Amino acid sequence: FSYPQYQPLPQINMTILKGEKGDRGERGMQGKFGKTGVAGSRGHTGPKGQKGSVGAPGERCKSHYAAFSVGRKKPLHSNDYYLFDTEFVNLYDHFNMFTGKFYCYVPGIYYFSLNVHTWNQKETYLHIMHNREEVVILYAQVSDRSIMQSQSVMLELREQDEVWVRLYKGERENAVFSDEYDTYITFSGHLIK
Repeated sequence: FSYPQYQPLPQINMTILKGEKGDRGERGMQGKFGKTGVAGSRGHTGPKGQKGSVGAPGERCKSHYAAFSVGRKKPLHSNDYYLFDTEFVNLYDHFNMFTGKFYCYVPGIYYFSLNVHTWNQKETYLHIMHNREEVVILYAQVSDRSIMQSQSVMLELREQDEVWVRLYKGERENAVFSDEYDTYITFSGHLIK
């Protein structure tokens, strides 16, 4: 038994079979995006641009105010309805001299003060009223001498709220002293914020 004799395969030289360069093929589809690279360093600042034109003027700042100060030159008795007869300050007429009430047109926080001169041998009993609610009292008992009394309060008001002074009608005579020459009774208020 004998093995078949090995026969080498013929070798072909590929370089001599290379033909001419063909035409460029069509562009293939775009591949997937690669990973984001590291951010580069910041570039140099560019040149300053030209100055822009002047804009239209803005609206004026709107400031709201409210203030009043009134007084009474005549004595005040418990049967009197008309409280104040003297006007010192009444900005925009928010205080109505006929009704004796301050009407709130600018909502906010207000400061009010009431000053009176008590009458000897008579009681002094007044309230500062917020709408129909008694807020603070100014009171002095019957005494042999008259004294100056004051009361003040800060109130948060809404639009159309009313603030006024009420002379309490009690069993005893209730009165506040004043005269034609000096003003002993004052009621003032102004917007804080």
